[in-house]
Amino acid sequence: MTDNSRLTRTSVSNVLVIGSGAAAGLRASIAAHEAGSEVVVVGTRPRKDAHTVLAAGGINAALGTRDPEDSWQQHFADTLKEGYNLSDPRVVEIMAREAPRAVEELAGWGAPFARTPSGDLDQRFFGAHKYRRTCYAGDYTGRAMLFALVDKVESLGIPIHEGQYVSKLLVHDGRCFGAYAFDIHSGERTVYLADAVVLATGGHTRLWRVSSSRRDENTGSGMHLALEAGCRLSDMELVQFHPTGMVYPEEWVGTLATEAIRGEGGRLYNGSGERYMERYDPERMELSTRDRIALANYTEIAEGRGSEHGGVYLDISHRPKKYILEKLPRMYRQFLEATMLDISKGPMEVAPTAHYTMGGIVVEPETHATGVEGLYAAGETTSGLHGANRLGGNSLSETMVFGRRAGEAAARFSGEVDAQLRDRAAIREVAEEVDSYIKEGEEFARPLQRALRNTMQETCGVVRSEEGLNEGLRRLAQIREASDDVDVRPTSEGFNDLAYALDLRGSLVVAEATILGAIERRETRGAHNRSDYPELDPDMKVNFVVEKGGDGLVVTEEPVHTVPEYLEEWAKADEEYGVTGRLVE
Repeated sequence: MTDNSRLTRTSVSNVLVIGSGAAAGLRASIAAHEAGSEVVVVGTRPRKDAHTVLAAGGINAALGTRDPEDSWQQHFADTLKEGYNLSDPRVVEIMAREAPRAVEELAGWGAPFARTPSGDLDQRFFGAHKYRRTCYAGDYTGRAMLFALVDKVESLGIPIHEGQYVSKLLVHDGRCFGAYAFDIHSGERTVYLADAVVLATGGHTRLWRVSSSRRDENTGSGMHLALEAGCRLSDMELVQFHPTGMVYPEEWVGTLATEAIRGEGGRLYNGSGERYMERYDPERMELSTRDRIALANYTEIAEGRGSEHGGVYLDISHRPKKYILEKLPRMYRQFLEATMLDISKGPMEVAPTAHYTMGGIVVEPETHATGVEGLYAAGETTSGLHGANRLGGNSLSETMVFGRRAGEAAARFSGEVDAQLRDRAAIREVAEEVDSYIKEGEEFARPLQRALRNTMQETCGVVRSEEGLNEGLRRLAQIREASDDVDVRPTSEGFNDLAYALDLRGSLVVAEATILGAIERRETRGAHNRSDYPELDPDMKVNFVVEKGGDGLVVTEEPVHTVPEYLEEWAKADEEYGVTGRLVE
């Protein structure tokens, strides 16, 4: 292969968006372009093959097409309550207010949402929502949204540079002026200079062995980039384990069985045939919160009441096959392909799978600006919206609402700067850092990544303890030491080894930030279950914030923002609708 690894090009724009497939990134690029900025989008994966395609069930908006009594205020209340009051109320309010506009925009751009007989956007139930407010396109909503956004971006002529791995953000005196990247195929490097940068790189759930994320996605790269640039991370310990991931065959373990299955009437049974949600949440049953169902599934399996392959049973076979094919076409094909199971005739086997990062980069609610001038972030890579338990369907609403806001803010920032910053010394330093990774070594990144994923699964999973978490830190330290001697050499397949090594570097930092936050949160709240602290602590209504210090990562706590007076009644009205946070034993 031709060695272009020292060839460096320069790309100049007003706004750089990092994350080509994320709905948040594409929506940010559209907003920045429509505000008059020259935009460049970069990403590692092909534009129509991003993690967003796995968001199957739907996108939330209080449209009232099925339940006219619904309102954005009720959406606000549901989100805040089921987040165990750790969300930023202003972020929740913005999302709930602006989600209807976001869905209508998508429909206008060609997203094929399901319609009612009268032509209105259809809405289905999702767990823990008081009303039907989840718009959907079968069980492939994320894919439908992503394709509509890509088509819109391409119609506007916004360039998308695929196959680009961003190794570092470029920062000078507290201001971000771009990013340094290399092509994972040729090794060619590019200095992306921009007035403003938007990070839309997803979460970090691939750091767990059983995960709904695909290989080489959601490794926390954007969070690490932001942390290195001077940003802060918050609530990293708050990771959602989706109740229903596949348990076999091995190559399918963790793959999501969408919440839409339960939304369309799916029922959970243990190995004894008991519909056990009656013991965990008799009122809401399978439409309970994700954290409660995940813990229930975990408990049934751990106490020996699991299924043949170590899961529980999810059954939709009482519905007519025609109904299943209409509402859940992708799930029908997925289980038929993987297990030869016709889900219209028999139950699926499922278990909790690491699914969503509810913490992330600390941002300002209105603009999603980070603590670094000129740097913005949107989507799963940020904190503030979901608290300790994310409502299904809110993630796609978040990407659209705050992708737009971040893109508009980045364009405004670009319009206000007099000259584009360029620090050659900073660029040279980053290039030398990348060079330092290309060397012969005794270790390989892939096995170390697997060791990290096993560590997180075994010590920081659905249920945690201080003893296990400290063991996790010890094991991370061993992996970090081994990572100093990773073999990285260009091959005929390109520069993937370099990407793996840099992923490992970032994953170790993000995993440590997660475990440190989990140690400090000495309570059980939402998705964070501590066997040594099984009760919710009212005095721990705080966000744990991680930042770089002189000797490593430093954790501090900050009080949660208060609910504005005009929303207090909504926040209090459904207190009985929320859950206690008590660890089920």
